[in-house]
Amino acid sequence: MQRYFTDLPKHKISSFIQAEGDDFHHIVKVMRMREGDSVVWVTSDGEEALCTLMEPGNSEVKCSVKEWITENKELPVHIAIACGLPKGDKLDFIIQKGTELGAFSFIPFNAARSVVKLDDKKSKKKTGRWQKIAKEAAEQSYRNLIPAVYDPVSIKELIQIAKDYDVKIAAYEEAAKNGEKSRFAQALEQLSPGQTLLVATGPEGGFTEAEMELLQENGFITAGFGPRILRTETAPLYALSAVSYHFELMR
Repeated sequence: MQRYFTDLPKHKISSFIQAEGDDFHHIVKVMRMREGDSVVWVTSDGEEALCTLMEPGNSEVKCSVKEWITENKELPVHIAIACGLPKGDKLDFIIQKGTELGAFSFIPFNAARSVVKLDDKKSKKKTGRWQKIAKEAAEQSYRNLIPAVYDPVSIKELIQIAKDYDVKIAAYEEAAKNGEKSRFAQALEQLSPGQTLLVATGPEGGFTEAEMELLQENGFITAGFGPRILRTETAPLYALSAVSYHFELMR
């Protein structure tokens, strides 16, 4: 069944939800739904409403709320993925697949070895695109929320953001090369459901030694993600899969 997100919280919804803009277009023009068809709307606070379409108008359609059917599908811990800006459309892929795997937010950052450098104007445009990718992936994967996508930040700004997280991990390929394979698992053992985790991964070429020293000085745990060296678009997905296994499949 098709799912859509509304900006309204549950307590502000009485008997119907109105679809406009892109959601209206998708419901009526793409899916060709008609009066009486069913959809699920997810509120801004993660509640789910089973709705029935009313007669579509020219630019909007009302969806009558029949029942609330909320089932929590979110990871027990909130995980932010901080990615050193990669080349091409790799971040599109990370956000799409990371959303499917349960990421709570994405924080792109300009790393020393990032080939891509975005100014403020380009950053805003990119962030809008990334947020749309996260929304569509959240709808497809039956999420209860849409992950937030930050405007790209500097590594110093990332460190400030990271102060609000219970555990902070930086994936470091030199740790993997040296056979380190326990710190990530140990870090997950420190976490309890409801806490927060930030995982930072580098761009192509990884973190520099200076960046790793700066992250370590500010409370980041440096860890290898297994004995193999992962690509920049693979490492975040490895981390999310490991978190899901630890908190969802092992309990």
